[in-house]
Amino acid sequence: MDTLFALLSQLGPVSEELKSQISAKLQFAKFKRKQTILWQGNVCDNLFFVSKGLLRAYYEKDNEEITSWFMMENDFIISVLSFFRRIKSYESIEALESCELIYITYDDLMELYANSLEFNIIGRKLTEHYYCKSEERLLAIRKQTALEKYEFLMQNYPDLTQRVPSKYIASYLGITQETFSRIKAIY
Repeated sequence: MDTLFALLSQLGPVSEELKSQISAKLQFAKFKRKQTILWQGNVCDNLFFVSKGLLRAYYEKDNEEITSWFMMENDFIISVLSFFRRIKSYESIEALESCELIYITYDDLMELYANSLEFNIIGRKLTEHYYCKSEERLLAIRKQTALEKYEFLMQNYPDLTQRVPSKYIASYLGITQETFSRIKAIY
């Protein structure tokens, strides 16, 4: 939990009172490798912080799993549309490694926002951070060649190729497994 508060403190001041309010609402969970944390079609009720492990979000299209993102240690994970709009998720979230997560429910998060200007500032900065990451990924995927996509991955997430099966990375990059293998071999 110290890592979580250290991260939050980088985004804005976290008073002892706010730390206490947040701590009272946090819960802990462990998931085994290949365990699903959120199933497509369910509402995402929790915002998770990854203390340990690696997860992926994916959706199905034409009987194929399409990986939309990966999150690892010190990242937050949710199905964004489902969590904030309170609708069924179009994606699933799966543990790729054994995971230790800290989480807060939607209702508890909204209560913190309603009662704390400090927490609103932190939440805004965190949202800005992940929105920018999402935009960077979209630009990389839409406007680049397969090699440029791989280079983007290596510059921004070099550990993924050691921790994630190639089929998931290829799907994330929007290229075939064969193309991914060829590029990885020459890079």
